[in-house]
Amino acid sequence: MAYLVKALEAGGRAPPWVGCPVHRWLVRSVLKFSVALLASSPRRPSASWFPSRPGLTGSNTETLEQPQSSPPPQRPQKSPPPPSQRAQKSPPPLPPPQQRTQTSPPPPPQRAQTSPVRGKAAVVPNRRLGTGRGGLMSSPPGRRARLSSPGTSRQPSEAREELRRRLNSLIEKNRVMIFSKSYCPHSTRVKELFTSLGVDYNTLELDQVDDGARVQEVLTEISNQKTVPNIFVNKVHMGGCDQTFQAHKNGLLQKLLEEDSAHDYDLIVIGGGSGGLSCAKEAANFGKKVMVLDFVVPSPQGSSWGLGGTCVNVGCIPKKLMHQAALLGQALQDSRKFGWEYNQQVKHNWEAMTEAIQNHIGSLNWGYRLTLREKGVAYVNSYAEFVELHKIKATNKKGQENLYTASKFVIATGERPRYLGIQGDKEYCITSDDLFSLPYCPGRTLVVGASYVGLECAGFLAGLGLDVTVMVRSVLLRGFDQEMAERLGSYLELHGVKFQRKFTPVLVQQIEKGSPGMLKVVAKSTEGPETIEGIYNTVLLAVGRESCTRKMGLEKIGVKINEKSGKIPVNDVEQTNVPHIFAIGDILEGKPELTPVAIQAGKLLARRLFGNSLEKCDYVNIPTTVFTPLEYGCCGMSEEKAIEVYKKENLEVYHTLFWPLEWTVAGRDNNTCYAKIICNKFDNERVVGFHILGPNAGEITQGFAAAMKCGLTKRLLNDTIGIHPTCGEVFTTLEITKSSGLDITQKGC
Repeated sequence: MAYLVKALEAGGRAPPWVGCPVHRWLVRSVLKFSVALLASSPRRPSASWFPSRPGLTGSNTETLEQPQSSPPPQRPQKSPPPPSQRAQKSPPPLPPPQQRTQTSPPPPPQRAQTSPVRGKAAVVPNRRLGTGRGGLMSSPPGRRARLSSPGTSRQPSEAREELRRRLNSLIEKNRVMIFSKSYCPHSTRVKELFTSLGVDYNTLELDQVDDGARVQEVLTEISNQKTVPNIFVNKVHMGGCDQTFQAHKNGLLQKLLEEDSAHDYDLIVIGGGSGGLSCAKEAANFGKKVMVLDFVVPSPQGSSWGLGGTCVNVGCIPKKLMHQAALLGQALQDSRKFGWEYNQQVKHNWEAMTEAIQNHIGSLNWGYRLTLREKGVAYVNSYAEFVELHKIKATNKKGQENLYTASKFVIATGERPRYLGIQGDKEYCITSDDLFSLPYCPGRTLVVGASYVGLECAGFLAGLGLDVTVMVRSVLLRGFDQEMAERLGSYLELHGVKFQRKFTPVLVQQIEKGSPGMLKVVAKSTEGPETIEGIYNTVLLAVGRESCTRKMGLEKIGVKINEKSGKIPVNDVEQTNVPHIFAIGDILEGKPELTPVAIQAGKLLARRLFGNSLEKCDYVNIPTTVFTPLEYGCCGMSEEKAIEVYKKENLEVYHTLFWPLEWTVAGRDNNTCYAKIICNKFDNERVVGFHILGPNAGEITQGFAAAMKCGLTKRLLNDTIGIHPTCGEVFTTLEITKSSGLDITQKGC
């Protein structure tokens, strides 16, 4: 046969005896002998040996205990005993760690041995333990995961079988088992994938255990894969890094992770606000079993509301509608200049306005419930509290309790108004939780706090004709551009809103009951011993908000929160320090407290968890608007923040005052509206801050925010032709810089 092969390789012709009867008989005999030889040889175990019982999840590093060392067996001098005798000489199964007895010969005293612990790293002799919860270790430069040749082991067969048994045990016990090497970048990618999905995983770092090469040999026999990472999900061999990412992309990984789930729901969302509903509905679109738990603890004044959260019930929606009511009052005054004549006395009816607004909100509440029902999302009006890692207790308003479990949780509980902690604040003061459904006109009002909530409420109350005072402890609109804030404050003051700066209340007393009643407020200066007193019908507190995270059992399951603010720190995929628990919305530490942000984050989170998406929420250049009578819209950095980041000498600020055409005939304020952009001079004058103070600022800012996402520069603004006559066109004609010191007042439209 060798002669024949060589002859053919050399390009020669086959000998004449090829194909003759003798040759055919010889070939058949060789083939029969080969088949018989293969049939008598032992086979390697296949991946189908895996058990089928689901294992415990946990993102820890596993360590593998080696069997106790024994002298190498002597080469047998006679034929092996029958199978029954061989079975009697096999080592007995190891008892649990607490009951294990020593066998001869005893191990060296310094090598303590224990069995692997589910969910923890086991103690292993002479080995470095890996980090827990998917933690990674830095890799030595240039090192790559390599596999020793499987045929070189001198391991005794009994020890090898014991090692195989232990590896199979790890695969069986753990929902996700990753055999990796701490310095392997592909292993790191796989760990990051499971972490981003909120899936607990266990790892065995082969470079950190004794005889890692022998472990990898046996692992190769089990999985028929020589490389790391070597991944098993619910006892199914996924393969390596590329195969796992491909399975994630086509949905197979998610299906495997969901097999044998012992939980009631795939996802439980705690909080029925804009972000929570967005996440729940998107998850339901992927066919997941979803529950929403929402419960509104009544305010000290007894206010509560339906499904939809702060924005719908006591925030954006009623605020914008009352803002519109105030703008209509201003439009009535302007209308006379445009030729409208009316003789009857025009006045505002608070009760009619609040009834109409509450009717609209009620329709939204019903619409949300209907949408959840149509999508198959379970809605439970109960207060949620964690009792175990995957279990919550839900308590309704009657005190009845139910327990629910889920594979994953999303916390979207939002925030509630903060109180001052002084005498009379909770007894007599109201907050934004109460104002929009207040059954009577608030009358003379003191607004405590100059946040955007405080200034917005002060603005529309003054626009409705009420006597309004704002008490300011420090600055207006903390966190916003301070030049814009002061210009806004000046406009409010010019239009009837009074300001008491550098004071804070220390006492609120009721002088007279009623709707409204009479309240006496004592305030102390923040700069000295001076005190002042005032009489008001209503005191509205707008001194910040507190995260609703402290009374829901997060400490029982180890979720970290900021002890001072109650906010939850998360990574870039909204994941808490507990992998299967996520958080979105106003409770996130260091993220904007805006409804559209929560909606976007919730939707993208559900797509990542259940839709094989990798898209993350972008928290950069988020636009917002303060809906005061003169609206303030912004996107990007304040001037103060830009100077902090880029330094003043690297920035160019273009600005101008402008006079809206609609204000000219009405005889309204000239040189009050203001626009500016902040540009990075050394980045092609890219716009890093956009600010406008004027009518319809929200509508204008929304469009420019999209341009900033695309990398808007001053040159692009110059090349854009404006729409005339509009307020937004001023950004296409900006020429004067702050550094020039030139006058920006306008002489006409």
